[in-house]
Amino acid sequence: MGLEGVASGVMIKEVLLKLDVETLCSLACVSRSLRFFVYQALSLFSTLNLSTFSPDAQTVAHILGRTRTNGGGLLKSLTINCLRLDDSCVPLFLSPHLHELNLLSCSLLSYHLLSSIRETCPNLRVLTLELVEQDSPKIFKCNLVRMLKGCLYLEIRGTGDASTLQSIEFFLPKTLKILKLQPLLEQDGIHVINQLQVDRTFSETADFGIISPLGPCIPLQCLSLGLDIISDDLIILITNSLPLLIELDLEDRPHQEPLLHNDLTNKGLQSLGSCHHLTSLSLIRSRRNHQVSFKRINDMGMFLLSEGCKGLESVRLCGFSKVSDAGFASILHSCQRLKKFEVRTALLLSDLAFHDLTGVPCSLVEVRLLSCSLLTCESVKKLACSSSLEVLDLYGCRSIADSCLRSISCLHRLTSLNLSGADVTDHGISILGQGSSPITHLCLRGCKRVTDEGLSLLLYSGTIGKSLSALDLGYMPGISDKAILTIAKVGIGITELSIRCCFYVTDSSMEVLAMKRRFQDGSKPLRRLDIYKCSGLSVNSIKSLKRPLFPGLHWLGIGNTRLTGKGNAILTEIFEERPWLTLCLDGCEMGCHDGWQFHIPEYRWS
Repeated sequence: MGLEGVASGVMIKEVLLKLDVETLCSLACVSRSLRFFVYQALSLFSTLNLSTFSPDAQTVAHILGRTRTNGGGLLKSLTINCLRLDDSCVPLFLSPHLHELNLLSCSLLSYHLLSSIRETCPNLRVLTLELVEQDSPKIFKCNLVRMLKGCLYLEIRGTGDASTLQSIEFFLPKTLKILKLQPLLEQDGIHVINQLQVDRTFSETADFGIISPLGPCIPLQCLSLGLDIISDDLIILITNSLPLLIELDLEDRPHQEPLLHNDLTNKGLQSLGSCHHLTSLSLIRSRRNHQVSFKRINDMGMFLLSEGCKGLESVRLCGFSKVSDAGFASILHSCQRLKKFEVRTALLLSDLAFHDLTGVPCSLVEVRLLSCSLLTCESVKKLACSSSLEVLDLYGCRSIADSCLRSISCLHRLTSLNLSGADVTDHGISILGQGSSPITHLCLRGCKRVTDEGLSLLLYSGTIGKSLSALDLGYMPGISDKAILTIAKVGIGITELSIRCCFYVTDSSMEVLAMKRRFQDGSKPLRRLDIYKCSGLSVNSIKSLKRPLFPGLHWLGIGNTRLTGKGNAILTEIFEERPWLTLCLDGCEMGCHDGWQFHIPEYRWS
């Protein structure tokens, strides 16, 4: 090979290193030359993410085998969707070189996986496991203890209930920097923090025969707890015990109205001021179990929080029903390095909170205002003054209308926009399409005044037709086959599409989506498609799933449609043709992130 050939090979390799695994696998099928360069690129990967699809054992062995060629040992971080992998596959993805291992959707893996990790991955720093609860908790505890004894450098751990915690609390690594526990009772959370203090003091002083009442600092930097109740006692203990804390994430799900003496108050919020390194704070009171909120926190609590924690860069709040505009505005004005701001179900949050936003330094990158019914377009216009805004989520803000879409369309860095449930029309959507925002993820779910015409104006007007990669049109009665034809022809970059509960979508839509890649050069095929409750589809539309149609499809939501008959011979044939395809019958959201544990992997059903 001459110098020109060597130079070309180096350039090709540099380009391939920037591509994802799915694209690399597609390129490897084009020619032998490209396959050679793809294999070389895989051997140089230090981070590998296989979470966007559920590979089988053969695929995992093939891909990871290539990462270990040419000396191997470069792969330090690995993420895999394990929906179709069982215990026999474990040796394929474990390695002594790994520092980070994320195993998702492990519905077929047993608790013995923990012992294998201990034996094979002694240098592991970060471990994430999504395991299904089995009938042998004693085996789980035993294997977890063994793993903790063998992996001395772990910085992150997730586990289950309090009984498991009591079995392993004495084996927490001394390098622990990140701790995530859920579900957990409040008293068990307090016990954990107290035990960390005791263990740290004892381990540091035992060799010298000294008993120190204070002990050195606990190195924990990130704490995430899912609790039954968030109380003052818990937060005050956290702030007193963890002076190095950078991130604090607390979520509770009360089953009843919390007792007045055991709830979070302004005093608890004020104590957070002693965490001088705190940059990220999330306090969520979920309404999943009971319609409750933090009723003992008002604007004064927010004033105290914003004055004590001026270094906050990320704030997530939910369930603060007694806090008004003044309280929320104090955070926006006092925390001048704030980049992420999220508020959910704030009954008293209105446009006044954002009235003077133009008068303060605004470096907001991500804003999420969910189910805040009093917000109108005026708030959005004020937020649009932040030229750095990349994510804007207005889910459930039903007073958002057309008049603010021009301001949104001028945000030159905006990549994600959620207008779910907004009162926008075809005219407003056309204005959005004419803008310069490089939006890749757009959600119009429940926008009942947007029709086929509006979607056509959106995609044909400007650059958004090329920039979009994910589009949600669920629960929109104005969407029919005409809109789907527009998506297939113009939405060249769209790989994820949700049209759930669109009743006027018929078999012809499936046909055009199946051939999406053929309409225009450079058009990408769909990877994920949600047609849940599309009652206009007949059983004949299942023929569109046969190869070579829908190339690259990894996930399909077909719950509550006529396509779900398990006795269908064509469906059985499709399973055999498409080993990577996951069919969801349960109505999960895109990718089944909220229901993987209920799937039947051997048939790729749920």
